[in-house]
Amino acid sequence: MSTDAEFAETRHIPPIPPQPPRRPAQAPAPAEDPHTAALRRVPPEPPMPPSVPAAPSAPGARPVPPRPTAPPRAQPSAAGTPLPPRPDRAPGSPAPAAPPAPEAAPPTAFRDTAAFHLAHSQDLWSGAGTRGTASAAPPGGVPWPRTPLPPRPGEPAPGTPAASRRRPGARVLLAAACLVLGIGLIGGAAAGSWLTEDASGAAPSPEAVFARGRDAWHDTPVDTLFPRVVDGLGVGPGGADRTWTRIAVAPDSGCTGAYDPKLAAALAPAGCVRLLRATYVDATHSSVITVGAQITKADAAGMMALNARFSTGNLGRRTDLMPLPYAKKDTPAADFGRAQRASWTVRVLTDLPAVVYAVSGFADGRTFTGPQPAEAAVRPGTTTAPAESGLGHDAKDLADRIEADLRKAAGGTARKSEDAS
Repeated sequence: MSTDAEFAETRHIPPIPPQPPRRPAQAPAPAEDPHTAALRRVPPEPPMPPSVPAAPSAPGARPVPPRPTAPPRAQPSAAGTPLPPRPDRAPGSPAPAAPPAPEAAPPTAFRDTAAFHLAHSQDLWSGAGTRGTASAAPPGGVPWPRTPLPPRPGEPAPGTPAASRRRPGARVLLAAACLVLGIGLIGGAAAGSWLTEDASGAAPSPEAVFARGRDAWHDTPVDTLFPRVVDGLGVGPGGADRTWTRIAVAPDSGCTGAYDPKLAAALAPAGCVRLLRATYVDATHSSVITVGAQITKADAAGMMALNARFSTGNLGRRTDLMPLPYAKKDTPAADFGRAQRASWTVRVLTDLPAVVYAVSGFADGRTFTGPQPAEAAVRPGTTTAPAESGLGHDAKDLADRIEADLRKAAGGTARKSEDAS
């Protein structure tokens, strides 16, 4: 039996830890290349058991280097100088061309979302931009498209070719030129008219009026010489108003067969160019009136001589020199013949180559045994049938109207009627 004294001199030896796992054999290092340096990956250290303390290195054992945190640098050569870097091309070969610059990546597509609008609303309102172009790009490099504003009046739309932009200007210039030309033409015509009036006087000469009167019958519309409706204000018996409506217009013709033989002989010295006739009816359709205008061949002296003959000889008052009516069938004047003539007037004009006449009667075909000249029937206080029925007024007033229309067509001025009685 041992005692503690036997172990008094014995030294305390800790237990021997277990042998760590054997590391794999390292591959032999390749032969060093003067142009390269081989790098090897260091395997990680195995974890140690927490209950067993690390054993000190055995005498003469090779210590394990710590794990590197960065790749080792290139190994120097045997002479002590660092190895040169490996060239990227063989000696004597041409340098490679520079690679082309990479194309810019297309902009990111526009993202029309509520989050995108809220995130970049400040940049959209305060960002710089020009009219009709995109505003500054918001953060992130995504361009924000700006809606182009409508062009101002007179401003060409964006993208319009230059040739098209010049067209509105050309149109404006053309319109202005046409306006100036039109104003110039109108002003020139007005100035010419004023100069002509100043040179020729306010009214044409009597000779010019007489010459125009010979051609007035074919230069004036029939509705001007013989209006469709003639209003006579206060010209009827007792100052009553009268209205006459045209019911027939005779074709213009010669004077052959248009008069009784005695009247035709009385007017023969003046000659005959044309005879114009029309028939009217009053508003009550009770009286009919035929008016006529004979365009003569005589000159001013011949017309003065004829007028004097009718005035001095009272040819206008003779019942055997009454003009004939123009009675057209299927009109109120269909029964207007020689026996129905009640009043008449014949006027030989001196300022125009014309003889104006009118003859009136009842529309119902009644006959008259004692016709009366119009100048006598319109006198106040006359109680004859032509005077009281207004037939004298019808003949006189319609003759006055045709006489005035002839003078107006010839360019003359109104004047008092020339009665041949």
